[in-house]
Amino acid sequence: MKLIKKFTLLVMLLLFMTACSNDSKETINVYNAGEYIDTAILKDFEKEYNIKVNYNTYASNEDMYIKVTQGNDKYDVLFASDYMIEKLIKENFLDKINYDNIENYKNIEETYRNMGFDPNNEYSVPYFVGTLGIIYNKSLIDDNIDSWKALWNEKYKDQIIMYNSQRDSIAIALKMLGYSMNSKDANELNEAKQALLKQKPLVYAYLTDDMKDVIVQGDAGIGVQYSGDAAMMINDNPDLKYVIPKEGSNIWMDSMLIPANANNKSGAEKFINYLCRPEVAAKNAEYLMGYTSPVQGAKDYLPDEIKNSEVAFPDYAKLPSLETYSYLGEETLSLYDKIWTEVSASFEEK
Repeated sequence: MKLIKKFTLLVMLLLFMTACSNDSKETINVYNAGEYIDTAILKDFEKEYNIKVNYNTYASNEDMYIKVTQGNDKYDVLFASDYMIEKLIKENFLDKINYDNIENYKNIEETYRNMGFDPNNEYSVPYFVGTLGIIYNKSLIDDNIDSWKALWNEKYKDQIIMYNSQRDSIAIALKMLGYSMNSKDANELNEAKQALLKQKPLVYAYLTDDMKDVIVQGDAGIGVQYSGDAAMMINDNPDLKYVIPKEGSNIWMDSMLIPANANNKSGAEKFINYLCRPEVAAKNAEYLMGYTSPVQGAKDYLPDEIKNSEVAFPDYAKLPSLETYSYLGEETLSLYDKIWTEVSASFEEK
């Protein structure tokens, strides 16, 4: 009986020590958008570095901003888009990158360095790049679509899906009218609002992720989409075609960041460095299918259907003019909010 008690106590002690050991294991907290990484990569990283990854996701850059600047949670690695990075830099929320500890930064292609939102790449390491364009079903839409104006064409009434996003929808209206997607001009923005209100009766729905299935299944014929999702949709339905309108569009870049209040900067640097390995970047790009990896050499590891895709790896020099989204400032953002409140209220009544 005493032996049993001693054995039981020993087992309990070992379990307690194991629990303490697990609790003390090095961790990093990562905050990314949706399903924006191959989770197998997280497991591979954990195995190689013996660092646990606490992976959390957000729905939009704006949701992320509120959580990280107003919440109590701290993150070691953030993923964010161009204009939001610029905002975080201006508000001194980010730590400068120590490239001595991220040697694989050398693999980032020159084309994707020193973008306007972070001119000297002091705070950000590129993650993925892509475009915003129109996707349409050639079996439902007879015309050769090449303009944003197609989304205002009465011929396609109840076939049009608009992107349920303040920044994107206003930007599309601005570009359709011949203005910059980063316009701060009140008159231009009012024109964009009027255009969106005029478009409303033609629109089948205002969607984001749900748009993919609706268009792939042929329930709608034309919509707005990001290049990565467009590539996946085309893979599911070869009748679909993705185009960059002749008026120009947005080239977006999502990057990896280290917040100034990160608890484990060393672990964050290891994680970012790991994602910049060509073979790791390729695994991620294959999982996401249609996004352009900025890591030189990653393309060599990809299957032909991805590396030869004009959606995933276009010749950017041959595309219409592209511009990144800029941080517009609080005054202009307030105007954008008012416009979108009026527009969204109108289509919620639809």
